[in-house]
Amino acid sequence: MTPVLLPLGDEAATLRFGEAIDLALNARAHAFCAVLDAARPKGLREWAPAFASVTLWYDPDALSFDELNALCLRLASTPDFSHTGRVHELPFCAEGEFAPDLFETAARNGMTARDWLEAFSKVTFEVYMLGFLPGFAYLGGLPKFLDAPRLATPRKIVPERSVAVADGMCAAYPFASPGGWRLVGRTPLQMFDADAKTPTRLAPGDRVRWRLVGVGEFLALEAQWRG
Repeated sequence: MTPVLLPLGDEAATLRFGEAIDLALNARAHAFCAVLDAARPKGLREWAPAFASVTLWYDPDALSFDELNALCLRLASTPDFSHTGRVHELPFCAEGEFAPDLFETAARNGMTARDWLEAFSKVTFEVYMLGFLPGFAYLGGLPKFLDAPRLATPRKIVPERSVAVADGMCAAYPFASPGGWRLVGRTPLQMFDADAKTPTRLAPGDRVRWRLVGVGEFLALEAQWRG
């Protein structure tokens, strides 16, 4: 579909490429952001991609909505998207209390926990967007044979850095919070650091693979950033 620019108050708008959670639509959103990064149009203050759209904040005194619409339609015509984000190999441990939903998730798919983890570790995920919590990255690309629906009753508290799956997605909770995704492990890495120059470990357009580690390596890696 042709992108559509929708007003979002007096100083923001959303450019919508489609209405589905789809890798091709997400790639179009990331490609558009890459063009904006290169062009830095006058009057445009900030932008952020979502699953199939990009929200833009602009100065209406320098750039009218009609001018923004024309600009977006012109820049969104970029035909191709090539990955410019980083590739991450992130450790996670799936032992004991770190993975309370692992065995049920594997069993739902007719697999043992070991087979599920082996297949999961071979998946390359795409960072679709950030949301829900600071540093919470929605990772798309979980195959159907590894997938499971959200829990019928969400947990009141999900431990920080829990690795979870649900509805074709994967994520690592940067903080303890309520959540309904299925917990299959925990990463020893800090996912969000407000004091860092780049607070979020992952960014839209990045790719992620998970590397299974034992408890000993988990604790050693965790100790490195905890000091």
